[in-house]
Amino acid sequence: MFGNTSSPLEASVLVLNKMFMAVHVIAVRRAFILLCKDLAEVVSLEDGQFATYNFVTWREVSEFRAKHFRQEEDDWVRTANAEIQVPRVIRLTSYEKIPKHTVKFNRRNIFARDNNQCQYCGKRYAMSELSLDHIVPRSQGGESSWENVVCSCIDCNVRKGGRTPKHAHMGLIRRPEKPKRSPMLNLKHSSKKYQSWKTFLDNAYWSVGLK
Repeated sequence: MFGNTSSPLEASVLVLNKMFMAVHVIAVRRAFILLCKDLAEVVSLEDGQFATYNFVTWREVSEFRAKHFRQEEDDWVRTANAEIQVPRVIRLTSYEKIPKHTVKFNRRNIFARDNNQCQYCGKRYAMSELSLDHIVPRSQGGESSWENVVCSCIDCNVRKGGRTPKHAHMGLIRRPEKPKRSPMLNLKHSSKKYQSWKTFLDNAYWSVGLK
């Protein structure tokens, strides 16, 4: 392992379609399989320009970088006789489908949207210390929707009980909305490690599904 406390194989790779539109996020193992089968190529940001490499040329570039341009945020996978840099972005060479625009309504995405932050007291907690709260309780006709469910700490959830925030004299730190793209991606590309994703994710037209 180099430059990170977690395994390089735990990193994520952004997948683009043939038109350079983001379509998936996959694990490193899957990315290398696609590269080895010549189904994808690496997209690398170099001096403000994007360069593409197949598996063979990426391995050669990796060997050079390992000796001369090793960065703290880079991940490396060791083979029997070399080190290969984990790519951050790959492009499928024959996949042209347009990405879907849906974001799944689930616990993980709600926590990610709210950044693991209680929407009442504003404090951040581990996921195990958080719960979901219906702003308008289900007992009062509240729906399970992006606009009515927020991340809440246990204490605030208990304090609010089966009341609305108004009746419980509690305020929300922000108005909940349906995300335009996967909240998990917002958490990812806020990290220095995934800054090369930014170009492909800034356009709200591009919606990415997690696999």
